[in-house]
Formats: sequence, structure tokens, C-alpha cells
Amino acid sequence: MEVFLTSTVTVTLAEIGDKTQLLSLLLAARFRNKGALILGILAATLLNHGLSAWFGLWLSNSFSSEYLPWLVNISFIVVGLWLLVPDKDEAVSSKYDSYGAFLVAFVLFFIAEIGDKTQIATVLLGAQYQSVFWVTVGTTLGMLIANVPVIYAGNALLKRISLNTVRAIAACVFVSLGIYGLVTI
Repeated sequence: MEVFLTSTVTVTLAEIGDKTQLLSLLLAARFRNKGALILGILAATLLNHGLSAWFGLWLSNSFSSEYLPWLVNISFIVVGLWLLVPDKDEAVSSKYDSYGAFLVAFVLFFIAEIGDKTQIATVLLGAQYQSVFWVTVGTTLGMLIANVPVIYAGNALLKRISLNTVRAIAACVFVSLGIYGLVTI
């Protein structure tokens, strides 16, 4: 349960203000079929984060168990500091809109997640907990918790939530997890 909850909370917080959350806002403005957008995000995240959690597990089995805890916990601190840097809004072409909400959301989310903070966090969680299933389920739920409200009420939410405050909280969670891990080695 710890793996699932930690994965869910850390990715939910890391996703606030992330480029994929901005992508959700953009897609919600372009497509009426909100359910198809959510299913596209779900499918893309399951695939991307499943591969990422597996890669984290593979990394953890490839490194000496003596150095792995240090590497993982220092990486959590680095990702926490990285969260303080806001993402830039990237323009997305509308030429693919004819493919439908599901396919556009699936492709764009999968690509946007490559090398993203939440993907790196998923790799780290996979390495730390060595549970591909629970890390994938938790991080996917975290992505949905952060993105589904944006799809339905994005503009209203963005006016009420200070992204800088949420980024600072998320950074504190990641840095705290890293420090706690270093202290308990």
C-alpha cells in the first residue's frame, strides 16, 4: 500500500503545472469528448509509466545494491529541485485533430511524458520499490488526479490555484523523500 500511495501522491504533486497538465487544458478546449481525452491519457500513461517502472526495476537490478539507495535518494532530491523550474507551454499543432480526441490525447501524452519529471519520478519509484504493477497503477492514478479536473474545469482551477505554491509543495515532498532515504540508509 505504501508503494501505491507514495507513487500516487508524488506524481499528482509533480504533475501540477507540468506541460502535460497544460496539454490537458489545450486538448479540453479543442475536443468536446472529455471521456475520450481521459481514456487517451489513461492509455498513454499506463504504457509510458509501465515501461518507466519496469526500467526502474531493471536499473535497480543492474546496479550494485550498495550504491543504488544513494543513487535513488539523491535523484529524488534532484527531481524535487527540478520541480521548482516551471515548464514552458509548448504549442501543439491542430492538424491532427481529425484523428479524434482519444488518439490525439494518447499520442501527445505519450510523447510529452518522454523525459518528463513524472516519467523520471516513475523510473525512480520503480527502482526504489521494485514493484512495476503498484508503481504504474499509483503513478497513473496520480496523472489522472492531476489532469481530469483540468479537462473539466481547467480555466477556473488555474485561476484559484497558485502553481508556484503547488510546485514548492511537490518539491518539498520529493526532497523530503530523498533526505529521509539518505538518513535511513
